[in-house]
Amino acid sequence: MSSTLEKIQRQIAENPILLYMKGSPKLPSCGFSAQAVQALSACGERFAYVDILQNPDIRAELPKYANWPTFPQLWVDGELVGGCDIVIECTSAVNCSS
Repeated sequence: MSSTLEKIQRQIAENPILLYMKGSPKLPSCGFSAQAVQALSACGERFAYVDILQNPDIRAELPKYANWPTFPQLWVDGELVGGCDIVIECTSAVNCSS
């Protein structure tokens, strides 16, 4: 197994809520990452993040590992939840934004 895959698996295992995104929560580098951060923040959830722009190895390997081609990617309790649209759907469904 490559060290990049091991790093990805470790990050997912060590963080109950993990967002792979472009940029950081304070300075997202794309609109989809910004929307995902906003939705999670509206829920009051603490989450870890990995800036894939600073980690090109993870950016290249994670889509293959996750079988999900785009970013951001939200992982909760070791399971891929999905991308921006699914994060917004999930947080809206539980009325986090109100």
